[in-house]
Amino acid sequence: MSLAKVIISCAVTGAVHTPTMSPALPVTPDQIAHQAIEAAEAGAAILHLHARDPATGKPTPDPEVFMQFLPRIKQSTDAVVNITTGGGMGMSIEERLAAPLRSSPELCSLNMGSMNFGMFPLVDRYKQFKHDWEAPFLESSRDGIFKNTFRDIETILQRLGQDHGTRFEFECYDTAHLYTLAHFLDRKLVTPPLFVQSVFGILGGVGADTENLLHAKRIADKLFGKDYHWSVMAAGKHQMRFVTMGALNGSNVRVGLEDSLFAGRGKLAQSNAEQVRLIRSILQPLSMEIATPDEAREILALKGGANVKF
Repeated sequence: MSLAKVIISCAVTGAVHTPTMSPALPVTPDQIAHQAIEAAEAGAAILHLHARDPATGKPTPDPEVFMQFLPRIKQSTDAVVNITTGGGMGMSIEERLAAPLRSSPELCSLNMGSMNFGMFPLVDRYKQFKHDWEAPFLESSRDGIFKNTFRDIETILQRLGQDHGTRFEFECYDTAHLYTLAHFLDRKLVTPPLFVQSVFGILGGVGADTENLLHAKRIADKLFGKDYHWSVMAAGKHQMRFVTMGALNGSNVRVGLEDSLFAGRGKLAQSNAEQVRLIRSILQPLSMEIATPDEAREILALKGGANVKF
């Protein structure tokens, strides 16, 4: 693994937080496009995107909704568009693949295993919710599994990777997921350079502890050597300090309202761009250069913005 410049990814809206939790969370296609473009202008080279029902804010896999903001983002910025294949709790593999197959992006996220993904503790933080779906959606994670079997992963790698030339942000919520990725590398179903996103602080995944961050890097170095580029993201209050620690240990970084709603202790972020500016303000004084979208494309060996279908 080598790191010439730091790639900043911004996860704009996600499928965890709900509209009640922050007025800044983008919900409509217009809001998602606006905040994504602002984040790119602030310095994000990669925009990680989910879609939401414009009326309720509930996560949706509907490709028609994605196509209401993807062309606008492409027309307004040269940032790399990274579309989720994780979707949201309860979505089938076909639903999760609908938008990526329609749009054929340069990059997609790909979770490297089935896991518990506990969002239910968020229910107790709010006395009431704006929409009827929010509390049951969060509570469903108490007895739900985020399903990503070996067959699911094989399907995504073939239908998107082989058939569309899409590359992947491999989301690894534990060191076991690194070994799963190594399995697919051994089978030559994935090819270097790998973009490995270590995820910390999700209930059901590895905790946001310094020991875990350093251990994840040691295992990734052991398994992938110089054939990968590392990135770090962390949930909630852990976000900024943990991605900074990752960068100090050679990682790229991911911020955004999908991962945390805050921009400082007790201070709700006003936008995704605010978080991008904040991490830049931390990294640049530490003599870290920020990668442009085209530099990110070169580093990650992406197919280029001219080869997408939006």
